[in-house]
Amino acid sequence: MSKAEGRRSGPGPVARPRLYEHLAQHISDFIEAQGLVAGDRLPPERQLARDLGVSRATLAQALAALETQGRVEVRHGVGALVRESPTGAEDLSGRIATRPRPDVAAAREAVMAGIARAAAQHRQKAMRIAMLGDDGTVPAFGEVWRCVRKLAGDTLLGDLDDLLAVQTAEPEESPQLRERLEDLAAAVVRGDAESAGHACFGLLGASAVTSGTDTSDEALTT
Repeated sequence: MSKAEGRRSGPGPVARPRLYEHLAQHISDFIEAQGLVAGDRLPPERQLARDLGVSRATLAQALAALETQGRVEVRHGVGALVRESPTGAEDLSGRIATRPRPDVAAAREAVMAGIARAAAQHRQKAMRIAMLGDDGTVPAFGEVWRCVRKLAGDTLLGDLDDLLAVQTAEPEESPQLRERLEDLAAAVVRGDAESAGHACFGLLGASAVTSGTDTSDEALTT
C-alpha cells in the first residue's frame, strides 16, 4: 500500500446546527437571564418572532423543540409558558416512557405542527402536489404523515417525532380524522404553513384532554 493509499482522509465538514436549534438555545438562555420561573409567559409569538428577527415558522419549530425538552409548554390560544428546568441529564426516551400517554400525544402534536409547517415550506410545489394532491382516495393517517415527513426533510423534529410515536397510537379512523387529514394535505400543497400547523392540533385526539384547550375547527381559526 502506498503512502497516498494509507493516508487517512481529512476531517469531514463541521456540522452546523439549524437556525431553529440556535433559536431554541437562545430562548432558553433568555429564560435563564430574565429569571423566568414556571408559569411565566413568553411574549406572543408574533412579537417574539419580530424581536428575534425570524419567521414565525422557524420560531414555532424552536418552541416545539423546547416543549419536547420540557422547557416550555405551548398552549393554543394562550402562548408559550415557562416550565420548571429539567433536572439532570435524563435520557429523553426514558422520560417520555414515564409520562401519561395523553401528555405524550399532546407533545407529539406540537412536534407534528412544526414538521407540517416545514413541509408546507418545501420549495417545490410540484413535489408537494405529487405527494399530497387530492387523487380522489380516502386519506389514511400513516400515508399522509409519511408524505409530510418526507417533504419536511431530515430534521431534529423528525427524530423527536420518532421517539414520541413509540408511545402514541395512530388515531382511529373517523370522519373527523379524514377531514383534518384533508385540511393538512391541502394546506401543505398550497404552501400555507400556518394552516398546516393548526391542522395537527387535535389530530391525535389528545390536546383537548391534556391542556383543556378547545381544538375544534372554530377554535383553531380564531
